[in-house]
Amino acid sequence: MKTKNGSKQAQKKTRADAIRVVPLYHPKRYVRLEELGKTKEDRDLLTGIGEPWAATPRLIYNGGALIQNVKVHTIFWGMNWKSDAGMSKLKDKVSQFFTDILISPLMDQLSEYNAGNWKIGHGSLAGTQVITNGAPTGSIQDSEIQSMLKTWINAGAVPPWDADTLYFIYMDKGVQVIMGGAGSCSSFCGYHDAIGDQEYYAVMPFPSCAGCLADLSIIDALTGTSSHELCEAITDPVPPSGWYDNNNGEIGDICAWKFKSVSGHNVQLEWSNRAGNCI
Repeated sequence: MKTKNGSKQAQKKTRADAIRVVPLYHPKRYVRLEELGKTKEDRDLLTGIGEPWAATPRLIYNGGALIQNVKVHTIFWGMNWKSDAGMSKLKDKVSQFFTDILISPLMDQLSEYNAGNWKIGHGSLAGTQVITNGAPTGSIQDSEIQSMLKTWINAGAVPPWDADTLYFIYMDKGVQVIMGGAGSCSSFCGYHDAIGDQEYYAVMPFPSCAGCLADLSIIDALTGTSSHELCEAITDPVPPSGWYDNNNGEIGDICAWKFKSVSGHNVQLEWSNRAGNCI
């Protein structure tokens, strides 16, 4: 189903320039105590009424696919996920996060973005594995990640893709991901995309900088970023053909770095058209 408004919206944004990343965290600037409240900007810091958006957010459905009952498959790519005890425990915590969150109220919240025959419901963790073959060191391009994902699928190393499958690829410590000429920990903390109109995937660089950790623990940073990309991939798996706001991006971009606890896990708030706010 493609609405008249959705068609116009789709024409304004192309796949190449669609926002689909978790931006870096930027802490509030330092303000001297005696200066607080003297300017509108400073009063906004105190009251929380400052408008952080380019325009009042409103997600528009552009007629594309949604993920109805997401089947997440996590891929931990790198030697440390296998050989480092701390990383192995972290991997298990990420798996528990998906097990819990995919049947949680966070998924129920997304049902307001049902469209036509697309009905968003609960999902499941379909599988998880550590892959060390061909693991990158230093840096890797998104195009190389896409190529490797296709190789894994074709070789049967990971389950085949279907319309509900979403691959989450977690990178090793010390590996920078380059996407669109920008790098992780210098421009973004994670992203999601699709290969063509299929093979939906998200890439999670290891959070090793202040811009991707903020004041969080590593696991809370990972689950916060993962929830951001999870909700975006469900509601806009082939950006920007699903639910998208030309001024502010996807459901998670509008609410970046605002968190709550769901089922015992740190997750990001997501934009609600119905509530007109991040919830």
